[in-house]
Amino acid sequence: MFETVVSFCKSKGFVYPSSEIYGGFSATYDYGPLGALMLRNIQDLWLKTFIYTTDNMFLMDGAIISHPKIWEASGHVKQFNDPLVEDKKTHIRYRADKLIEKKLKIDTSNLSFDELNNLIRENNIKSPDGNELTEIKKFNLLVKAEIGSVEGNKNSAYLRGETCQNIFVQYLNILKTVRRKLPFGVGQIGKSFRNEITTKQFILRTREFYQMETEFFVNPKNSMEVLDKWKQKLEHFFIEVLGLSKERLRFREIKGKEKSHYAKKQYDVEYQMADGQWLEITPLNHRGEWDLSRHQEYSGMQMTYKDKDGNSFIPNVIETSIGLDRLFYILLESSYEKDEKRVVLHLKPKISPYKVAVFPLLRNREELVNKAKGIYKKLQESLSIPMIFDDNGNIGKRYRRQDEIGTPFCITVDFDTMKDETVTLRNRDTMKQERVKISVLDKILQRYF
Repeated sequence: MFETVVSFCKSKGFVYPSSEIYGGFSATYDYGPLGALMLRNIQDLWLKTFIYTTDNMFLMDGAIISHPKIWEASGHVKQFNDPLVEDKKTHIRYRADKLIEKKLKIDTSNLSFDELNNLIRENNIKSPDGNELTEIKKFNLLVKAEIGSVEGNKNSAYLRGETCQNIFVQYLNILKTVRRKLPFGVGQIGKSFRNEITTKQFILRTREFYQMETEFFVNPKNSMEVLDKWKQKLEHFFIEVLGLSKERLRFREIKGKEKSHYAKKQYDVEYQMADGQWLEITPLNHRGEWDLSRHQEYSGMQMTYKDKDGNSFIPNVIETSIGLDRLFYILLESSYEKDEKRVVLHLKPKISPYKVAVFPLLRNREELVNKAKGIYKKLQESLSIPMIFDDNGNIGKRYRRQDEIGTPFCITVDFDTMKDETVTLRNRDTMKQERVKISVLDKILQRYF
């Protein structure tokens, strides 16, 4: 299924390999006309669920390049490392932990680099090409940038490795300007950047990726209760709003050495793909006071909060950070269906790139074409949704094209339309067709969007 979806994405205009005319650029992708629309639809649903309809939630849009001290305080400069090994003959790089897990069928998440090195030596683990491996080296995932225009006088900085640090650094400003008491939260959608050792997983693992982030600041006394509420909110979003399968969604609690150093409690929210593997969509983290206390230490700014009873404390933080690219892939894979008649994307209407397609029955009949274009323009104005007009090929092929890209409704103008002002409205999933008055089309479609 994975290869099918990858091929489908390129051929239909969802995702293209980046810089392809120059031979490509590893682990980077561009979203095409349909992909860009679908990304925007997912973001809009996230905004409605987590920002617009959640009390005391606010938006920000942080800088991609920021002061390097931020990444020292967050621990990324020292701790944001993967174990890198290299094939001594081919010089291809690999993650040591993944090679070991594949060979020995064990979990390596709690092992040190020295322990991983010992396992490679003791078990004579080779590269996939059967060659000797180098000793493990630390591979820092932060992407460096140079700021300045004069050679020799440039300053080093980093592209942000995660979106949450912008929020923590602006905590005091946000607290002052929104004039709210705890609890309150901040969300943002934006790109983060990471070096990657392995880069052959399509949009599941890339050097730049979208995050849909929320950081909710709470009193430590009821932080666990708030964590449970955000767990319910995530379940609602993935299952009810996006239409993913409840049976294939799980909250895997991370314990022991696998748990992040900053976490009081941690879940990986995972979805089971078609091949049976579980893919992380988002963490759900109780980050405690780690981030604010670290920025207090490194910046010298006080991050404490005083409640109505006069108690001072550093707020705890409940975090979600949805990987938009991964969610995009999961939605495509889980909605893709192919049988002997057609390929169809069973996306929810609010997620589908195009919501409505309008056709004239025949392209060579001017009266039908003009009528169809008139309906198309009218619906564009009244609904303000992405739509497409298509008069290329026979009507059956046009229906199949729209099924394949997930368009939930097709409107066909035929000769009866010219007599009684009705059109055929076709449902993508059921293929059921019904005659509908042109005057009520917008009211019928509004219910879905």
